Amino acid sequence: MALLPILEFPDPRLRTRAVPVTVFDETLAQLAADMLETMHAAPGIGLAATQVNVHRRLIVMDLSEQRNEPRVFVNPEILTREGAEVSEEGCLSVPQVFEDVERAARVRVRSQNLKGEVIEEDLDGLLAICLQHELDHLEGKLFVDYLSSLKRERIRRKLEKERRERTTAPRARANARVI
Repeated sequence: MALLPILEFPDPRLRTRAVPVTVFDETLAQLAADMLETMHAAPGIGLAATQVNVHRRLIVMDLSEQRNEPRVFVNPEILTREGAEVSEEGCLSVPQVFEDVERAARVRVRSQNLKGEVIEEDLDGLLAICLQHELDHLEGKLFVDYLSSLKRERIRRKLEKERRERTTAPRARANARVI
């Protein structure tokens, strides 16, 4: 297994719409395993393939405390939505930012498993919210898109500043004289 690099906002590759998975083979299973390992290490509870620069309709999630209940959704689509719920969301692609987002409280989803078998199920609570969040990634949408343009721009500037500081700090130390 391998840890995959996670794209961070405002990387334009996060805006790419994912294409359906058509081949259900060991390569797909390995990608799902690598995504789960990456998500657990981050740590997070959901990860879409788009976030690791693979533009296929694949989502992994694990909401369990012990990190032992992985779920894989291939080619997911929401069939119905019910109710509304506002909850605080964060995102591995928008690190250290948490904001309230309104989503459907319950969804009926159709997806496939890693063997290509079709599954339909009803999800609610955090599972429904997480699936909707990750499904947005497959459409090239981020949770910050639900925020005002002012908030989104403030977040973008903050993350770009932090990224610049991370990349320049090691160079400054490398050029320092040790006495």
